[in-house]
Amino acid sequence: MTEKKMPSCEEQRKIDEKYMREALRQAKKAYDLDETPIGCVIVHGGKIIGRGYNRRNTDKNPLAHAEITAIRKASRKLGDWRLEECTMYVTLEPCQMCAGAIVQSRLTRVVTGCMNPKAGCAGSILNLLDMKEFNHQVQLETGILREECSALMSGFFKELRMKKRNKNYD
Repeated sequence: MTEKKMPSCEEQRKIDEKYMREALRQAKKAYDLDETPIGCVIVHGGKIIGRGYNRRNTDKNPLAHAEITAIRKASRKLGDWRLEECTMYVTLEPCQMCAGAIVQSRLTRVVTGCMNPKAGCAGSILNLLDMKEFNHQVQLETGILREECSALMSGFFKELRMKKRNKNYD
């Protein structure tokens, strides 16, 4: 029986950056739809098994968050609601709904790009991922490609404010 070699901190950082770039690609799909640019991928065994991006306005659905879509696809791919030994990469810290879904789906690890001080429930407002009262806790890594993730968000909202201002002047 061979023992699985754990990656070094530097190797893990490179892996995390690789998959966060994939999450950023998903976020850009949301951006192109004039949606808040949040993207997500779920990885199992070195392969992406679920992808998602924000589509709340497009789908007229408050549940159409990047994380929920990715969880649904990953569960379908694995044929199980339990996403044990899976890592989620998401460009923005999850909200309370998504953090709850992450705990419920038994994800092992979540990697975020930038934090969300107004609605984040993986450390900003509270951390639903690490509440000992729940039957499952999730490892959390924050700040992977923080600058890129943050720039995408702030650029989107800057454009949105400019569009609203220009519309008011028409």
